Amino acid sequence: MHMYFVVAAWLAVALLAAGGIVSIVADWVPWPARRRVVRPRLWGYGTLVMALGLSLLLFLGPFDDAGFGGVGFFGYLALFLAGFIIQALAQRPGRDATKTSS
Repeated sequence: MHMYFVVAAWLAVALLAAGGIVSIVADWVPWPARRRVVRPRLWGYGTLVMALGLSLLLFLGPFDDAGFGGVGFFGYLALFLAGFIIQALAQRPGRDATKTSS
């Protein structure tokens, strides 16, 4: 039964990473976030960072006895939070170059 959960978790991470890659390459965002996202490439980079954090947790999480459990968890937490912040920034319009008065 455990193997089913592991496979399902890896499939979810793979789908998350695929959505990030598609957002970077094709400037396309999946429908739940499409209305709010202003900069799809930045949103894709945030999604890739979140997927990296989740894969770090899934890979290093089982090695808790070897001392890697804390590294896996706190690395996951830092990368997931960084990806979330990047995705939040993608929902705000970027600054355009404006003329300065001379």
